[in-house]
Amino acid sequence: MRRFFLTLFLLCALTVLAAGAAGLWWVRQPLQLPAPTVDLSVEPGTSPRGVAEAVAATGTKVSPELLYLWFRVSGQDRQIRAGSYELESGVTPHLLLNILVRGKEATRSLVLVEGWHFRQVRAAMAKADQLKGDTVGLSDDELMARLGKPGLSPEGRFFPDTYTYSKGSTDLALLQRAMRAMDKKLDAAWAARATDTPLKTADEALILASIVEKETGKAQERPEISAVFSNRLRVGMPLQTDPTVIYGLGERFDGNLRKKDLLADTPWNTYTRPGLPPTPIAMPGKDSLLAAVQPAKSKALYFVSRGDGTSQFSTSLDEHNRAVNRYQRGAR
Repeated sequence: MRRFFLTLFLLCALTVLAAGAAGLWWVRQPLQLPAPTVDLSVEPGTSPRGVAEAVAATGTKVSPELLYLWFRVSGQDRQIRAGSYELESGVTPHLLLNILVRGKEATRSLVLVEGWHFRQVRAAMAKADQLKGDTVGLSDDELMARLGKPGLSPEGRFFPDTYTYSKGSTDLALLQRAMRAMDKKLDAAWAARATDTPLKTADEALILASIVEKETGKAQERPEISAVFSNRLRVGMPLQTDPTVIYGLGERFDGNLRKKDLLADTPWNTYTRPGLPPTPIAMPGKDSLLAAVQPAKSKALYFVSRGDGTSQFSTSLDEHNRAVNRYQRGAR
């Protein structure tokens, strides 16, 4: 009898070991996905059993009961996080659980480029992969009200950067992040402003930074270009910067700025109106923000392109006219 029970015990032990070995083998085997990439959505509050059923519901050939058992045996079943995931070919039950526990959601990215106008931002968001368009159909005023900034122009209010987002995220949430980033960068720049700046507010710094962004050909010239405009503001000279005129023309601009355009009055025409325009004209980056509040120590009041991306700076109109003749009219 003793031998019988010993034999039975050994058989049971071997069965358990075999089952354990089979389990270890199974969790390391790739799942059979219905496609090279499968989207899996785990809603908040979904139970571990529900997650296993959701995996099977994608068309993946797996027993939800067996997958749920693996979740339980691992001891991590209650650590699974809600989110949007992408399962790729080769994923195993072991790797799947690791992804779900770490909350390693599938992400996309959207690049907001320095110098872009807001209409370019909206166009990029409309084309962004898996970004939910909550702002589609909203006017700029309605959009800014949704962002908690009613009455404020959206131009220049979003920091240019690369933003990652999960599938199903909204464009409004992305803009909220970009707006907070710009507020933070602008506050930091304004706190570091030169004591003799002619700018009165952080908003004026943002406007000037947007002009510097559009006028700069070589990055290292930003502080000197900012100095020209700061010097003009100090002495009451018109800024006379072409990018503001182009912005005021909007979609009427055909790529060729004419003399009649410089004379066509708009709120952004710095040839016909003194001081800064009423809003930024583009999204400035960090370097342009800093240049706006920390201009170079320069007395220059003019600059003209040399044709190679750099600029010739001048302190007097006569000097500037000679530079124009040399680099512009002479080139023609």
